[in-house]
Amino acid sequence: MRFITAGESHGKGLMVILEGVPAGVPFDILFINQELRRRQKFFGRGDRMKIEEDEVEVISGVRGGETIGSPIALWIKNRDWENWKEVMDPLNPSPASPLTTPRPGHADLAGAMKFLSCDIRNILERASARETAARTAAGAVCKLFLRELNIEIWGWVEEIGGIKADYEGMEKREIKKKVKDSELLSPDPEAEKKWKEKIKWAMKEGDTLGGVFSLIAENVPPGLGSYTQWDLRLDGMLAQAVMSIPGIKGVEIGEGFSLSSMLGSEAMDEIVYKGKRIVRLTNRMGGIEGGISNGEDIVLKAVMKPIPTLRKPLKTIDFSSFKESVAFRERGDVVAVPSACVVGEAMVSFIIAREIKRKLGGDTLFELKRNLASFLKEVRKRYG
Repeated sequence: MRFITAGESHGKGLMVILEGVPAGVPFDILFINQELRRRQKFFGRGDRMKIEEDEVEVISGVRGGETIGSPIALWIKNRDWENWKEVMDPLNPSPASPLTTPRPGHADLAGAMKFLSCDIRNILERASARETAARTAAGAVCKLFLRELNIEIWGWVEEIGGIKADYEGMEKREIKKKVKDSELLSPDPEAEKKWKEKIKWAMKEGDTLGGVFSLIAENVPPGLGSYTQWDLRLDGMLAQAVMSIPGIKGVEIGEGFSLSSMLGSEAMDEIVYKGKRIVRLTNRMGGIEGGISNGEDIVLKAVMKPIPTLRKPLKTIDFSSFKESVAFRERGDVVAVPSACVVGEAMVSFIIAREIKRKLGGDTLFELKRNLASFLKEVRKRYG
């Protein structure tokens, strides 16, 4: 399985082509559009979210409400295109002056250097997190596929602006319920109140905030990924997928960085035989050992930096004159950690779906289900 996206932030729209989804997966367009709205709706998002109401149009790969095995092409129209069609015209020169004052922390200057561009509009339009709408659509299709195998991926926000949520002792079911009812994917209503106040403060100050979100994949079978080559390790693939989301600067699996201060006897997940199956007493490894899923929940955490587009711009250089200037201001959000969490769910869903397909094979959902049942039966027979 693989996917590729195309499109610019203020262009006509976004396209995603997802290849390798088995035939026979029920295709729920309402669910996909719901996932797109989840990415947009959170407290602290910018004015553009009032303009865009993302919906997908199915171009190919689906017929009669089911996937048919061919590449799935989905189109998301940019509703703001009418206001940008002269600036972003694919064929005629833009009437707008070139942008030459790059924003610190964004792809503007590095991208201009890479492509030798004299106008950073050529960079920012593709580097924009608007592209993640297409990823969310692809991930939603993968969620539909995984749902048929009783695998669920979801997430929550742990921290915004240095304020941490307190959910210690909560069961997964309770966290999931609280998150569903939250405007910021928070499992802690008190933390959410503080987050909102800090977001309002940052908005007033013309600043932005970052944070931390967690992701969990439930009921993932053992045996995904491999220790045999560096690029087949599941934790590496997941880390790369989540790190590729704009603004993400750190990813950890399981207890991650906190393992550095533990003794080996404290850090490892002891293995016991319980309820006629092998289980681990803890899950500090985050469901992955030796680059392979071990049957426990897969748990990740990601750090998102503050958004680099500021209403009070930072100092920069105008590379048309090499004189000191201030970064230009593009419309942006104050905080996007909850939205990044939704995109994180999509990316994890894609990796798990891809590795399920790699492990079990099959061109149809029927074959894949049969292969999974056979594999799990053999695992239980040999290891309990």
